[in-house]
Amino acid sequence: MAMTCAQALQAAAALGLDRLDAQLLLLHALGRPDAGRAWLLAHDDDVLDETVNDAFHQLCLRRSNNEPLAYLVGYKEFFGQRLKVDARVLVPRPDTETLVQWALDLAPQWAFTQKIRVLDLGTGSGAIALALAHTWRQQGRPVEMSAIDASADALTVARENAAQLGLTVQFAESTWLDKVSDHFHLILSNPPYIADADDHLAALKHEPLEALTAGTDGLDDIRQIIGQAPGHLHAGGWLLLEHGYDQSGRVCELLAEQGFTQVQSHQDIAGINRCSGGQWFA
Repeated sequence: MAMTCAQALQAAAALGLDRLDAQLLLLHALGRPDAGRAWLLAHDDDVLDETVNDAFHQLCLRRSNNEPLAYLVGYKEFFGQRLKVDARVLVPRPDTETLVQWALDLAPQWAFTQKIRVLDLGTGSGAIALALAHTWRQQGRPVEMSAIDASADALTVARENAAQLGLTVQFAESTWLDKVSDHFHLILSNPPYIADADDHLAALKHEPLEALTAGTDGLDDIRQIIGQAPGHLHAGGWLLLEHGYDQSGRVCELLAEQGFTQVQSHQDIAGINRCSGGQWFA
């Protein structure tokens, strides 16, 4: 049965979809992803052709099964940039912008450094590395940005994003710092930090499990990074880590036990300790 735009959105609501999600999916099905929600309001009575209607219905069914909106439309906005994302990588979260901003806030301490050397561990879609590279390029701050991931598929996505944005990042495949020989002024990471048996995993079933879980307490990868990082930091360099909402205390303990100083946590927009890090001098 032929439907108007308004009727299609009503049908999506009946499936339990959030109105904004439904609007974005309809714009995607119409081939007008950048038209905006106001365009839909102005075309409420437009009749959808059968192909568009079927495509929209299938997208709604997938969304109602908790498939991320970003996978369905093929992109996600992060720190002002549009990134390609699909099932090969995690969907970038707004919380991770806290990590990016902390790195930007640290940059002035290297004002007299010829070039800041930065490493993003577990880069996924490249979100962190590309946000920093873009911002520092705008600021005219020289930086040598590197990013690694254990997944060749994820690196393919990250390279495509870098090319699309015209940004220079050195990508390489490695499990954390296993294959890294260089030293950096800043190492940062949004590693897996969910416990293997966490109840929240059911809602994340469409995203790559290996990028989400890290042992019985969710800290296995963070422990490995903290143990490896000192061998790859210049004196005075920083290690910054994103972690779970209730893990800041333990992560700070691990950093202090390893010998990091200035150990501290930063809050996300919800006031939750989302990132912790420290400075290395030993």
